Amino acid sequence: MNFRHIRHRERNVVKMDITELTVHELIEKLEKKELTSTEIIQSYVDRIKEKEPEVQAFVTILEEEALKQAKNIDEKRKLGEITNKLAGIPIGIKDNMCTKGIKTTCSSRMLENFVSHYDATVVEKLNSENLIDLGKLNMDEFAMGGSTEYSYFKKTRNPWNLNKVPGGSSGGSAAAVAADMVPWALGSDTGGSIRQPSSFCGVVGLKPTYGLVSRYGLVAFASSLDQIGPITKDVKDSAMLLNLIAGHDEKDTTSANIEKKDYTKCLKNDVKGLKIAVPKEFFGEGINKEVKSSLEEAMKKYKELGATVEEVSLDIAQYALAAYYIIGCAEASSNLGRFDGIRYGYRTKEFKDLREIYKKSRSEGFGAEVKRRIILGTYVLSSGYYDAYYKKAQQVRTLVVNKFNEVFANYDVILTPTSPTVAFDIGSKSTNPLEMYLADICTVSVNIAGLPGISIPCGIDKEGMPIGMQLIGNKFQEETILNAAYTFEQAIDFRNKYKPEFKGGAK
Repeated sequence: MNFRHIRHRERNVVKMDITELTVHELIEKLEKKELTSTEIIQSYVDRIKEKEPEVQAFVTILEEEALKQAKNIDEKRKLGEITNKLAGIPIGIKDNMCTKGIKTTCSSRMLENFVSHYDATVVEKLNSENLIDLGKLNMDEFAMGGSTEYSYFKKTRNPWNLNKVPGGSSGGSAAAVAADMVPWALGSDTGGSIRQPSSFCGVVGLKPTYGLVSRYGLVAFASSLDQIGPITKDVKDSAMLLNLIAGHDEKDTTSANIEKKDYTKCLKNDVKGLKIAVPKEFFGEGINKEVKSSLEEAMKKYKELGATVEEVSLDIAQYALAAYYIIGCAEASSNLGRFDGIRYGYRTKEFKDLREIYKKSRSEGFGAEVKRRIILGTYVLSSGYYDAYYKKAQQVRTLVVNKFNEVFANYDVILTPTSPTVAFDIGSKSTNPLEMYLADICTVSVNIAGLPGISIPCGIDKEGMPIGMQLIGNKFQEETILNAAYTFEQAIDFRNKYKPEFKGGAK
């Protein structure tokens, strides 16, 4: 019998595959002593061995280390030395977060053999709760891309259809969660890199408010836009992981010092009185008909659940994409200047002088997309062009923030597609940068304004590919969007109706 397609109504009578459980379900089984950490980790190790050849989600797999840690936790739990609920729960980490003693490559030749001497703050927090790292997950090189085709090591594939991209740049994280190779994962989001792959892979992706989660130990792409967040199987898991990673960090100067919250307490399964704004600009030209139809059905569902849904204008959002690529590339140019072939990272083997070390190391160490963005960023920051491009983009950023503030003066949540399309074919956009950049049109404004946004599945298209819905909240209003997402999730029960089928195959 294939347990992977068991529906909710059958769960009580037929044994479930361990790797199909959510984290809160795994915790329940640990507490009831129906499972041990070793059994959980072994199940995931077996699952990775089964599906990794097809999906290609991992850069580094920590099989031996994970099993050893699980055994140790089980022993300590028996002795009463560990009472923490999350101890022994596995997780996957995007490969741009520093992990002490474990490679952090950013999926780049430049950092192919780089091993950090410290943990990122989010990793420290996971370790303090005795979570078990199953490995580092594939991504677009230095988080620059929307398909995970720009990795130096491999192209990650979408578990729903192996000929489709998983999205990016956190494609490895989203694909691993969708394929049940990890129960949850950390991703990073600079312009949609958590939400878009979550949409493509039919999982939940949360981009927190800028400053809510420490960026210390995250290899920077664009420092004013980057944010770490959860990718999970359901909204409750997302709230639980946010509880773990959120909080002030003195090591991150952009970290917000706000009161600690328990985000699981906001999951009320009730949206009566909630005011939802739907920007008409996100539903115009360029949006796939099936995506639009699915979002319209979601709006109807919210009305049935007691929410108010009204159309608004968010016209400035159309300029956010251009502003994002100017600001993002400018900051990337500055941040990636540290990779020079001298202190660490890739160094060319043949050179005549210092200038040639710099030139050849960067030319050989960076991929085409990274070089493209560095060049664009250097250009907009150069003398004579700074005012025309970078300064103007920052002014547009202010206008975007102001417009969102206007909408949030009257509404609680903004509803949009996560992406104008479902996952596209591998290779179909990778040679057309402009077309790839346009795929971020629904997500970048959230990063520009520093707002929280969550993507949740809201349906599938005729080919069986998941469709994602984005809910945007005001600053530090994660509770509002989490509850709105949770209530919708409970109403449609997507996770128990639809499963990745691993259709197609490597071309």
